[in-house]
Amino acid sequence: MHIRTAVLAATATAALLVAPEASATNYTLWIHGKNGGGTQRGNYADFANWGPTSAAAGVNKKAVNWDGRQKISVENFRIRDALDCFCTGTNWCYVAVHSAGDLQIGYALSLYGGSTRNIKNATPNSSGVCGDAGGTQVGWNIKWVNVASGAGGGSELADYGEWATGDAIVGDLMTSTARAMYNHNTTRSVWFYMFAGAKGTAYSGILDGQDDEAVAYHSTGGVSAKGGFCNPGDWFCDGTLNTGTAATSNGKAKWSYHTVSFRDDSEAHNHYQNGNWENIVGVVRADVATYAK
Repeated sequence: MHIRTAVLAATATAALLVAPEASATNYTLWIHGKNGGGTQRGNYADFANWGPTSAAAGVNKKAVNWDGRQKISVENFRIRDALDCFCTGTNWCYVAVHSAGDLQIGYALSLYGGSTRNIKNATPNSSGVCGDAGGTQVGWNIKWVNVASGAGGGSELADYGEWATGDAIVGDLMTSTARAMYNHNTTRSVWFYMFAGAKGTAYSGILDGQDDEAVAYHSTGGVSAKGGFCNPGDWFCDGTLNTGTAATSNGKAKWSYHTVSFRDDSEAHNHYQNGNWENIVGVVRADVATYAK
């Protein structure tokens, strides 16, 4: 059975074991990456970073906006606010992330996913904080995470000063820092479905192996070690990024609960959504529209 199918089946089975409640609702949370396109933080309806709000992007979609110039640790409270709002009590969430949004959800799950959370009422105030509905639970109700060109393993563009903007997040995106920021294997048993773009360009030659102009396959593929990983048949690489949960062809394992759902063998998708759900984000949006119900 395909992993996603198995997860959905297990969720459905679990639902049969509890009494149905009319208030139960599914939501789809979209967490952007670096910079964030001038979005309004705390406004879950502001999809300016992604594209037209009219696009199909999962059931009850919400934009989780944070200051993409700041350090992950400084802004992670906004991700936790959203998870508390929409993913507690009888409510469940699908999560879709792009680039440094991978660091944000990974950080939240690893460091806070085992903490006690107040169950919220899914009615946010202007700051994006929801009121208490009564009761507590451990962690959040998350079905799965879709990752568009994830930066959980950092980027060599940060290592070599190619992002010389002075933004605090650039330090977090250095490969050594990103990989040491939290335990990437600790996902609280939530599956991360990795979508890896490969339409690189000449200036991205400092990125190891296949890349999407901003992040390389070692990161977008959820590989637990740095390396120059590529598509099958490519030369001058350390190994092939295999799909699914399999290690790379030279034996480098993926992080736990990470699986490659899409490898850009045609090298058709770069990193940038261009405010119109484009490239690797478009691939993830289509997948979310299909599965996040």
